[in-house]
Amino acid sequence: MKFLVWLLGLFSLAVALKLAAHNPGYLLLVYPPYRIEISLTLFLLMLLTLFVLGYFAVRLALSAIRLPAYVRQFRLERAHSKGRSAMMEALDAFFEGRYAVAEKAAVRAMELGESSSLNPVIAARAAHELREFDRRDAYLTTAENQSAGLSTMRLMAQAKFNLDQHQPQAALKSLKKLRARGVRGHVGALHLELRAQQQARNWDAVLDIVDQLKKRSAMDDAAAAQIRQQAWLEKIRAHTLDAPALLAIWKSTPSEFRKRPKVVATAVRALIHQGDCRSAQQILTNRLNMEWDSDLVMLYGECLTGEAGNRIEQAERWLKQHPDDAGLLLVLGKLCLHQELWSKAQNYLDASNSIATSSAAYIALGHLSEKLQQSDEAFKYFQKAMALAQ
Repeated sequence: MKFLVWLLGLFSLAVALKLAAHNPGYLLLVYPPYRIEISLTLFLLMLLTLFVLGYFAVRLALSAIRLPAYVRQFRLERAHSKGRSAMMEALDAFFEGRYAVAEKAAVRAMELGESSSLNPVIAARAAHELREFDRRDAYLTTAENQSAGLSTMRLMAQAKFNLDQHQPQAALKSLKKLRARGVRGHVGALHLELRAQQQARNWDAVLDIVDQLKKRSAMDDAAAAQIRQQAWLEKIRAHTLDAPALLAIWKSTPSEFRKRPKVVATAVRALIHQGDCRSAQQILTNRLNMEWDSDLVMLYGECLTGEAGNRIEQAERWLKQHPDDAGLLLVLGKLCLHQELWSKAQNYLDASNSIATSSAAYIALGHLSEKLQQSDEAFKYFQKAMALAQ
C-alpha cells in the first residue's frame, strides 16, 4: 500500500514538473538600478528549496537546544535500568542463599538510584544472615519513612531480626507499630507474634494467637495441638509453688490435653513438688483407671507421705489387670516398704527385677536391707544400682 502511494506521488511530481517546464510565466524583480528577470517555475523551486532548508535548520537548532536534557534523561534511564537489573540480581542471589552477593547487588542498586525500598530490606536481610548486625541496622534506617506497604515490609524484617537474636520485647514493639499503622490480621505478622510470645513466655497470648491462626486456616491441626500442649505445660510449670493455682490451671486445661500422659505427668510432678500428694494421686488414679500407662504408674509411688494402705489396695487391683508391669511392681514395693511391710516389699521388688531390672528397684532393695539391718546385702544392692545407672 505504501509503495502505491509513493508511486502515485512520483507520477504526480513528474506531471507537475512537466507542466511547469512549459509555463511561459516569469517573475521581474526591480531594485534600481538593478532588474532581475527569472522564470516563475525556477523561482517557485528556489522558494520551496529555501523553505525546506529553513525547516531543517530550525529542527537542527531545536535538537541542539534539547540535547543536554535528552542526554540527562538518557543517563537517568540507563542508571534506572542498571539499578533494576541490580535489584533483580539481589533478589535472585538472596533466594539462592548467596547472601554476600545479594547484599552487594542491593547496595549497588541503591547507588544507581533505584528508589524501591525493597533494596535496603534485601540488603538488611542478607546482612542479618551474614551476622553483620551493624550494617543490617544501617540498611533498615534507610528504609524508614516509606509508604505503608514498604514500611510494613521493614517492620516485619525488624521483628524477624529481633526474634532471631532472642529479643522478644523488641519484636513485639515492632509488631505493635505494625498494628498501629492499620495492618491487622496479617498472617505473617501473627506467626512472628506467636514466636515472640513463646520467647517471652506469655502463654495465654500464645493460645490466643493459635486460635486466630486456626480461624484463618494458617496452621495445621498437628502444629496447633503441639503448640497448645506446650503452652498448657508451661502454664502448669509456672505455678509449681502455688497448689491452688495449679489445681485451677489443671481444671481449666482442655480435656483433650488432660488425657495426655505428658501433661498429666507434669501436673502430678508439680503437685508433688508442692506437697499436695492427695490431688496428685487423685489425678493419677483417674487417668490410669481411664487408660493404662506404664510410665505414669511410676509416679504413683513418688509421694510417700502419710498412710499408704489405700494406695497399696488400688495398686494391687491394677496388678490383677497388669501382672507383668515391672513399673507397677516397683511402685508396690516402694509403698510396702513405706508401710514397713518388709516381706511384701521384698517380693514385689524381686518380681519387678525379674521382669526388667532397674536401678530404682535395686536402690529400694538396698533401703529394705538397711531397714532389716543387713548391711552387706544393702551394699550389694547399691553396687548393682550404680552399675545399672552407669
